[in-house]
Amino acid sequence: MAEDNVLLEVKNLKQYFKSGFGRRKIIVKAVDGVSFKIRKGETFGLVGESGCGKTTTGRAIIRLYKPTSGEIYFKGKLISGKLSEEDRMMVTQGIQMIFQDPISSLNPRMTVKEIIGEGLIINKLVKDDDELTEKVVEIIRQVGLTEDHINRYPHEFSGGQRQRIGIARALISRPDLIIADEPVSALDVSIQAQILNMLNRLKKTFGLTILFIAHDLSVVKYFSDYVAVMYNGKIVESAKPDELYNNPIHPYTKALLSAIPIPDPLYEKGRDYITYDPSIHDYSVEKPEMHEVSPGHYVYLSPSELEKYAR
Repeated sequence: MAEDNVLLEVKNLKQYFKSGFGRRKIIVKAVDGVSFKIRKGETFGLVGESGCGKTTTGRAIIRLYKPTSGEIYFKGKLISGKLSEEDRMMVTQGIQMIFQDPISSLNPRMTVKEIIGEGLIINKLVKDDDELTEKVVEIIRQVGLTEDHINRYPHEFSGGQRQRIGIARALISRPDLIIADEPVSALDVSIQAQILNMLNRLKKTFGLTILFIAHDLSVVKYFSDYVAVMYNGKIVESAKPDELYNNPIHPYTKALLSAIPIPDPLYEKGRDYITYDPSIHDYSVEKPEMHEVSPGHYVYLSPSELEKYAR
């Protein structure tokens, strides 16, 4: 694809946090040199275990955190630094986030109409209350709710319905990029399938580009066009789903894939799980970096590890 088709580009993003105080103060490297590109219309899956830095990456992109260093480009414009009013509006309208927990991400004192329509009011995208109501009703129908729901409060809905409200809130300003932060992990399995199918449909309807953050590799394979595996603040492997699942290279990726449950009790009873031990890497002399081992397939390896893989 042409380079001008890149909607979001992250270059060497670092997000460090200070923890403790006095002599016990430590630096937590939540994100440590992450780089990737997302092309327009693509679903980019970012996977890894809890605490690996994937949610922090998403929050840095949407400017909920100020990056320690690195650059984030959206539509070719640098958005990780200080923005003009015009560029700030472009970012707030163009990038929206669907949060993991639909309960805590919705204000319990606001109605559905107020929650979903807040973005339209802040960005001055509606003239009056009638237009606001019309746009809110239009979007909630797209996510499987009805007009009767707009004057209700979040506590009156189920978990799946609350997540639909969160998705409607993200879509109302017609963004180009959606950051979906584990949008189905807090839901029942049957509801997960409904929400994922709906997201796929909405992606086509609105021409969305999605950064899909998850820890469930089976879900990511179904939903993503390209997958990056994250461990300890770094991307250790990235490729198209079929290539990654059929030919994993990095030991951590192999360990993650070995943990995907198979719906066969006899197989599960006798299967062997791979445990990843980071001490197998000796990076004291050789420094690792991303290497392209096949077209579009990148792995975080040292020169000797690359040579070993090539053999």
